[in-house]
Amino acid sequence: MSKLRLGDIEWGIFKIRNIFMIEKVIGRPIENYSIGNTPYISNASTNNAVVSFVDDINSVSKGNTISVDPIKGSCFYHEYDFIGRGFSGASVNLLRSDKLNKYNAVFCCSAIQKTSMAKASYGYLFNSDRLKNGTIMLPIDSKGNPNWQFMEDYVKQEMREQAKKIVKYYENKLLKLAFEVLDLEVEWKEFFFTDIFKEIKRGKRLTKGNQIDGDTPYVSSTGFNNGVDNFIGNEKGVRRYNNNLSLANSGTVGSCFYHNYEYVASDHITALTTEYANEYVYKFMSTIIKRLEEKYSFNREINDKRISREKIFLPIDKNGNPHWEYMSNFMKKLEKESIEKVLEYIYIYIYIY
Repeated sequence: MSKLRLGDIEWGIFKIRNIFMIEKVIGRPIENYSIGNTPYISNASTNNAVVSFVDDINSVSKGNTISVDPIKGSCFYHEYDFIGRGFSGASVNLLRSDKLNKYNAVFCCSAIQKTSMAKASYGYLFNSDRLKNGTIMLPIDSKGNPNWQFMEDYVKQEMREQAKKIVKYYENKLLKLAFEVLDLEVEWKEFFFTDIFKEIKRGKRLTKGNQIDGDTPYVSSTGFNNGVDNFIGNEKGVRRYNNNLSLANSGTVGSCFYHNYEYVASDHITALTTEYANEYVYKFMSTIIKRLEEKYSFNREINDKRISREKIFLPIDKNGNPHWEYMSNFMKKLEKESIEKVLEYIYIYIYIY
């Protein structure tokens, strides 16, 4: 099969309202729901706009639809049923068509963001009326209609290419991790955070209105996407960190992530740094620290005084010190096993689709 190219197909411009049925998402603010299993989407530009999981069967929007954020212009395909945040003026809009599937929908999302939604912003909300009059450029068939089959085949082709790159990367990584961890019988001991981390420092407040678009991850109290809430370009009045852990001290209290890149921390984040840890040790400790979620909540934050009294339970060596080598090797083994499972899945994807 020859490679599909975007330049080898004819294109046409369509009104969005002539291609899709447009609906407004119906739902309440997230604080009105209890925790459950149904995805809750809002005005987020990451993690497919899913910001939490809630318990409600009465306000569900059916899947196989595209959500469109009127503020940031983000478009996502949802194969699953979900609940959305509906509110006056800036409600998330939904696009439906019986032609949609998980492949051509990805193509459409990209096309929408490059055309109509490119100018969406806080000062120019792309509400349902503007969306109806918006345009989208799509490949067309011999009759001048959207070429849904080409869009599906093209996305499948690109996904296969990406899958092959992922396989190559992880195959190489697997070789480096192809060793067994020493079967060490280790004891465990409690340590104060202040004994383990040489720096425990809270980030700095930066409101949405003062954030400048850029490439630096902005880590806040979200429990998804490694805590990354936005990408900013602010240089002044911010606190930057790299190669450490971020701990959410409010919001999704107790969420803990490792960052091997430079990021800006909000005041809802406490950065934890130790000179003894590598990537694997940090990941080991993050899983233990996340247990603080059980102790704290939205109504009980981890302030500076509380964190100074917190303890972490770690394996120790024969001298009673944290067993850094054991932690590192333990996580390497887990990663090796996980990679093997991922590769098995991707191999199947490459050769079936």
